[in-house]
Amino acid sequence: MKQLLMSTVALLGLAGMVHADVALIVGNEDYAALRDLRGGADVTAATDEIEALGFEVIGLADASADEMQDALEDFVAASIEAERVLVVLSGRFVHSGQEAWLLGVDQEAQHDLARLSRAAMPLSAVMTVLAAHPGKALLLVGEDGEIGAADQPYLKLGLGMPEVPQGVTVLRGGARAVAGFAEDVLPLPAMADTVRAARRQGLLVQGYGPEDYRFFAPARPVAGPATRPQPPQPGTSDAAAWRAARTADTIASYREYLRQFPDGVSAPDATRMILEIESEPNRAARLAEDGLRLSRDQKRAVQRNLSILDMEPRGIDGLFGPGSRAAIARWQSANGEQATGYLTRDQIVRLDAQAARRAAELEAEAEARRLELEREDRSYWAATGAAGDEPGLRSYLKRYPDGVYAEIAQSRLAIYEERKRAAAAQADRTAWDQAVAGGTVQSYRSYLSANPNGAFAEEARARIEDLTEEDENEEVTSSARQVEAGLRLNKQTRSMIEGRLAALGLKPGKVDGEFDKDTRRAIRRYQEARDLPVTGFLSQQTVVRLMADSLLGRQ
Repeated sequence: MKQLLMSTVALLGLAGMVHADVALIVGNEDYAALRDLRGGADVTAATDEIEALGFEVIGLADASADEMQDALEDFVAASIEAERVLVVLSGRFVHSGQEAWLLGVDQEAQHDLARLSRAAMPLSAVMTVLAAHPGKALLLVGEDGEIGAADQPYLKLGLGMPEVPQGVTVLRGGARAVAGFAEDVLPLPAMADTVRAARRQGLLVQGYGPEDYRFFAPARPVAGPATRPQPPQPGTSDAAAWRAARTADTIASYREYLRQFPDGVSAPDATRMILEIESEPNRAARLAEDGLRLSRDQKRAVQRNLSILDMEPRGIDGLFGPGSRAAIARWQSANGEQATGYLTRDQIVRLDAQAARRAAELEAEAEARRLELEREDRSYWAATGAAGDEPGLRSYLKRYPDGVYAEIAQSRLAIYEERKRAAAAQADRTAWDQAVAGGTVQSYRSYLSANPNGAFAEEARARIEDLTEEDENEEVTSSARQVEAGLRLNKQTRSMIEGRLAALGLKPGKVDGEFDKDTRRAIRRYQEARDLPVTGFLSQQTVVRLMADSLLGRQ
């Protein structure tokens, strides 16, 4: 790796006087202490294509913090005399809200804010260089969309993109999508406009992004030694031929135009269109879907339908990114269609019908499971809590904390506790009140230590068991809570969810968009009946199943 850097820098030194363009490409995938980023190192495959365009490339794959620091220093020095600057970064990121860092593959599992400036590549330094080349600065970022709290204070997972300087274009997406764009699309001579091409590839555009922006200038036709510019053809014939070529919009039509008018007014555009079509195998399918002019709500419906059919689109946001395109292609392949990743009107209708049928099947399966669970629940109640004694009630609640008779069991146990309070000595009641106020395993153990045969000893042991179980499940619960937060459900949607739970007889409490303990219990009951992970928190899978009827316009 060091050898690659030295040779590149030597070349940069020679080229500095002619204002060479410069690129920094870092692709990190194989992390020592963190989860690997699949496809992270693939961006370095674009090195040869970028160099062929006259760029001097500083390229690193699976780089350590020291190697990234050396590469950044070389890039900063080389960029001073450069006309255009290109940076491609792919890997795992953390951010603080004001700064973001690309982590080296030798990064420890614990991210330390105080040491990150020495242990990772700061994005602010990269942005400073790019900002000095407005209109001629491009940053590509490959990541996996991971978000959430990091393992240290002040830091969060993911890029958390800082403010983009004026004149800097930023393209973001999955690691493999960015690698494919950098190698196969961006370097094409006379390619279509950079921003439009990026959007078609499902990349997010930030910063300076006019639709006709091109990072690489179109290729200029090179005349042979014996070739002289020919006078333009008569405008009408040339224009008519170009209109015919554009109407057909095929490689053959553009080649025919070039055959008739090799030096025509639209010859450069014809060459560009040929290259654009050749570089995009599914162009016709894309244009056909573009012609449908699908709204964002219609795209959300497609994504929900794909989710119901287990073709996970990685989000229901009304934006067809790489995850949605891959899901569409999987559905097309499973249905004997050409897997283009772009939909026709007939396919949308077919997809909707399949999802409706599958949703009905899932509801039928869920109802059958609910009835079976309820039968077991009622049977267990008859054998335990129905007698009304305290041990039986506790036995029932231990097995069915969200069961059919859970509220009844809890209310009856509350009566037992009140009776015990009335009968217990003042000292015992005071000790119990202190334990309840503490609400911890230790406070209940302290009560038992002082009152091993106290009136509330059995209740103390039950609460210790419940709290211990909660602690053991805290990691799962915390993860589920973060997943729900990531859905960013507004109050209206949360109210719709509560309404749906209420319509199913799951008793979510007041329908007000506020998820209280009754709502959590209703969600757990719903998840249990549908054989989903029982957390009491919403995931995309739970929401899709729960809202399938109302969101897809079915009763």
